[in-house]
Amino acid sequence: MSRSKVVKRLDTVFSEYIRLRNADNNGNVTCFTCGKVDYWKGKGMQCGHFQSRRHYSTRWDETNCQVQCSACNVFRSGEQYKFGLNIDKEFGMGTAEELFIKSNEVVKISTKELESLITYYKNQIELLNK
Repeated sequence: MSRSKVVKRLDTVFSEYIRLRNADNNGNVTCFTCGKVDYWKGKGMQCGHFQSRRHYSTRWDETNCQVQCSACNVFRSGEQYKFGLNIDKEFGMGTAEELFIKSNEVVKISTKELESLITYYKNQIELLNK
């Protein structure tokens, strides 16, 4: 499998994990930035990134990534300001700044490491589904 396909696969599995980890017993999740509640599967709810996915250092960071509705994530460009405020509220003051600094670090992730992350998150999803 090409590296780009491995990255795409990891994005898919990671997104499923982020949405599923926040789901209640009925499978509903809450948008991190606006509070909208919807079912975790489908196009309505997505894996939103505080720092852009273009930064590999934070692309698959579980704090950087939270559930967002498609309106906030796509149509309102991720609501980064609200996202950052909520990150600090949820994870402690300064966390948003730490993620910003981390996002500017250059990292090299091997294809093998990406494949290991796919396996890890598939296993996490399996545990959440039990």
